Amino acid sequence: MALVISRQDTKIQQWKKALKTAAPDIEVYSCLEDHPKEKIKMALVWKHRPGSLKEYPNLECIASSGAGVDFIFADKEAPKNIPITRVVDPMLASDMSEHVTALIFAYLKNLNQYKLDQTQQVWNPLPYARIKDFTIGILGLGALGALLATNLVHIGFQVQGWSQSKKVLPSVTAYTGKTGLPGFLSSTDILVCLLPLTPDTVGILNNELFAQLPKGAYVINVARGGHLVDEDLLEALKANHLSGAALDVFHEEPLDREHPFWSHSKVHISPHCASVSDTKSVVPQIIENYRNLYSGKSLKNIVSMDRGY
Repeated sequence: MALVISRQDTKIQQWKKALKTAAPDIEVYSCLEDHPKEKIKMALVWKHRPGSLKEYPNLECIASSGAGVDFIFADKEAPKNIPITRVVDPMLASDMSEHVTALIFAYLKNLNQYKLDQTQQVWNPLPYARIKDFTIGILGLGALGALLATNLVHIGFQVQGWSQSKKVLPSVTAYTGKTGLPGFLSSTDILVCLLPLTPDTVGILNNELFAQLPKGAYVINVARGGHLVDEDLLEALKANHLSGAALDVFHEEPLDREHPFWSHSKVHISPHCASVSDTKSVVPQIIENYRNLYSGKSLKNIVSMDRGY
């Protein structure tokens, strides 16, 4: 029995070293080296090469090395009827909360505009907002969204959230399902998308949704690029219905050099860095699931095939 790491970035050796350091007895291979494919029982993946997982005839578990699994479902050639697991990590949630909180305060205090002004040597003090002036609405109250909501409440924000299934969080107004979405949107000043990417949520950040937000609302997308219809955001910004947006995720990464987001004065972009899996934090749960698989025990953090997360 062995594990293969399959990804298309430069981090394979980093993950391999972390796994071997924590569990020297486990056979760990990079997808880029010669390895006995018939021995592979678990594939630790992140945006792997589509179609590559079908090369492992005895694969019994596909383990995402992050919280997202949409790229696994997008691989139509991936083996079916075997469990998919994802990472549930307090550090991922904490990192995401810190990043989004920073974006919110940058918006409230005009820091993004002042950075643009600096490049033009413009001295233009602007009226700033306060915590009490805005209601934060979080689309998605899973592990990441729930911690963000809790932390924002502690800071003093008015916080509300929307999810497909009912959630209860202290001091957070919760909306549920399709019937709850209009009320949630109409009372949200700063919208944060933390939804999983599923067939139901692809393109959810579109003209129809933006029109239901109050005029002047601000949008933050730190979930997946597939949630956003880029053209609709640009249209809402041009019409001044939205005051701006902060984007950490995109349809194509790195973002195409010709994309209008790069030069748009109302769009703040960051290179998909809001919350990144840390090997020291994540490796223990990967090893635990590997040993559970070996001994026939139940796996942790299994993804629902019906929900897609």
